[in-house]
Amino acid sequence: MENFVLDDKNLFYIGGVVRDELLGCDSFDIDVTYQGNAIDFCKNLENNGICEIIQINDAFGTVKIKIGNRYIDVASTRNEIYEKKGHLPIVTEIGCELKKDVLRRDFSINALAKSVSAGEITDYTGGLSDLKEKKLRVLHDESFIDDPTRIIRGLKFAVRFNFELEEHTKQLQEEYLNNINYDMSYKRVKKELIETFNLNSQKAYEEFFKQNIYKLITEKEYKPVRFDIENIVKNNPVDNVWLVYLGDMDLSKLPLTKYEQKIIDEYKCLKEMVIENDDYVIYKAFENKPLESVLLYIINVSYEKGMRYLKIKDIKIFVNGNDLKELGILPSKKYSDCFDYILKNKLKNPKMSKFDELNLAKEYILSIS
Repeated sequence: MENFVLDDKNLFYIGGVVRDELLGCDSFDIDVTYQGNAIDFCKNLENNGICEIIQINDAFGTVKIKIGNRYIDVASTRNEIYEKKGHLPIVTEIGCELKKDVLRRDFSINALAKSVSAGEITDYTGGLSDLKEKKLRVLHDESFIDDPTRIIRGLKFAVRFNFELEEHTKQLQEEYLNNINYDMSYKRVKKELIETFNLNSQKAYEEFFKQNIYKLITEKEYKPVRFDIENIVKNNPVDNVWLVYLGDMDLSKLPLTKYEQKIIDEYKCLKEMVIENDDYVIYKAFENKPLESVLLYIINVSYEKGMRYLKIKDIKIFVNGNDLKELGILPSKKYSDCFDYILKNKLKNPKMSKFDELNLAKEYILSIS
């Protein structure tokens, strides 16, 4: 945890940064909260030449400041209500007492605050005890009703820290998953799915189904595939790890980007194809497909054919259009046919040189003359 230049009794580290320090883990981000109005606090600092205000969000009482070469995000303590269950909360009070601010959070282990100036821990919810016992406990009985994404966050924390749901929290989760309100913010659901499955954890995948958490994103019944997804991703790194885990499911409720949708569409296309067990056929079927689509095929359709493509995918021919032109072939469909003829042979003999390929091109010319 960093030591901030700002020294005020109302300034606190809060949430994950405190939790991670107590667990001896690296923290992904650092949250600093001011008990009171952070915007007024930072404006006063700026007036005294201590910082420069970079950005202000009046609605949430947050402000980004710059001190020297460092940027710091400072949030006001705030109180919220979920006027529409499952959607973004509405801020009802900015500059409230610290206790109100921590009570709006997800789990007790994320509701700890540490004074920036004194270093003392403030624990209103029993988070210290839950950290010791490795338990995840929500702060009130309507926590999952207010924000169902907390269920996915619970899975993420359980996997990251090897924690378990406290019994009453587990019961509340089961009750919600048996009576889901599908009118929820799927943008937030997607964000939590990405953070959870980008950890590349087989345990997260198995618990996702075992605990029926998958029902948050689809009303269809699914069972996990028996495959070591974690290992295949580890050996074939991709940007969209979460889609390798979940891309075979119905994700129509989620707001996918064009490329994410392309990954799924290309996988579905591969899934519907009858791909013969021939290197050339396999190569052409998978060529130019996103690696995520290929991994989905390996996991859900055919390990052998998908893995065969990964072994031969880097085989490329050297001959290009200019070479064929010099051989007297005018630009036409014959170019692609010739390239395919060379590729078929090179897949059988990957060590083939460009000289060998040119001889094949000449051989092809003779065959069509």
